[in-house]
Amino acid sequence: MREYFIKRLLLSVPLLFGISLLTFLVMHLAPGKPTDMQVQLNQKVSLSVRERMEKLYGLDKPLPVQYWQWLRGMLTLDMGTSFIDGRPVREKILERLPVTLSINLLILALMYACAVPLGIFSAVREGSLFDRCTGVALLIAYSVPTFWLALLLMRLFSVVLGWLPASGIRSLDFEYLGFGQKIIDYARHITLPVLISAFTGLAALSRYMRTSMLGVLRQDYIRTARAKGVPAARIYFHHALKNSLLPVITLLGLSVPGLIGGSVIAESIFALPGMGKLFYDAVMSRDYPLIMGLLNFGALLTLAGNFLADIGYAVADPRIRLAGRA
Repeated sequence: MREYFIKRLLLSVPLLFGISLLTFLVMHLAPGKPTDMQVQLNQKVSLSVRERMEKLYGLDKPLPVQYWQWLRGMLTLDMGTSFIDGRPVREKILERLPVTLSINLLILALMYACAVPLGIFSAVREGSLFDRCTGVALLIAYSVPTFWLALLLMRLFSVVLGWLPASGIRSLDFEYLGFGQKIIDYARHITLPVLISAFTGLAALSRYMRTSMLGVLRQDYIRTARAKGVPAARIYFHHALKNSLLPVITLLGLSVPGLIGGSVIAESIFALPGMGKLFYDAVMSRDYPLIMGLLNFGALLTLAGNFLADIGYAVADPRIRLAGRA
């Protein structure tokens, strides 16, 4: 099994290279240039000034040269500097990373803590009133637009009731609060984004878990265990649960890259200073180095998620462990 993991790690290197090349080409094929944001609002800017700005940013060089310069910097963990404010891209990403990481880890933990038991109980009680009511409620939750639900709850809990802040990650007097008060203040600011994002993602995940659990419960070895008089709790949580978790583990691996993409809407609505908001601003301003840094960071998260899914498969499925020993 160790050789299997080493092989997957080695295969990740050319994959990451290919993803970086593809994103670089697609980004440069998109209409518009970073200099357009600075010259379109000023009609007096001459053509020579535009050419000097493109030369300053290195946009006058051929695409292979630009990509090689960027790749050479990446090999030394130098992602370049932002076109907008001249700050290092790595510094801007690391500055926003803790906010996005903490919020999305809470979302994932809440989603799986609720979706896995809910899917199991719905499968065990297939056709019951609980299963039908849960299915209708989750279908409604899956159909509700995230931005509409966010605005609705912001009005209720922030404007009408005044219980939770409507935006931001901390209060204005955060620096003057004690340690416990800082934790409470941070928790109050992220409550709505976490609950809304977890609520909308809970529906699909619990349905996956229910379908997977139903498929396992209909297997012959489950019928044999019931015929031998094995307790129901042992059948559900020992024999059936591990096999039914395999599709959910796949979804967990695919959820890791969503730390950036899935945060764009929530962070834009609640004005959270995270990577999703940073990516949105970079795209709107055509900040090539920052976009490349964020996209390749997302690619790295994708590969890390797939690797974690492989580890989860090995833990849940003994056949993978036995194949690794052969």
